[in-house]
Amino acid sequence: MTIQPRVRVLTRPGCHLCEDAITIIRSVCARTGDDWVEEDISSDPELTRLYTDQVPVTFVDGAQHDYWRVDPDRLYRALTG
Repeated sequence: MTIQPRVRVLTRPGCHLCEDAITIIRSVCARTGDDWVEEDISSDPELTRLYTDQVPVTFVDGAQHDYWRVDPDRLYRALTG
């Protein structure tokens, strides 16, 4: 059985908001001990169609949590609450 990371973030190359989101996610997940994964939407036509104007898009436990910006306190609460 494969354990899925609790946090998934959809990104695309050259996105400065994506870089900011990854920095926050990396920091919060280091505090909580949770795993996270980054997925580039440009490699998937369906994800590109769905999320191209919203990246970065953050999911927690499979549910969409945020888009464009990640609030570190809100993410921390979602992972620890």
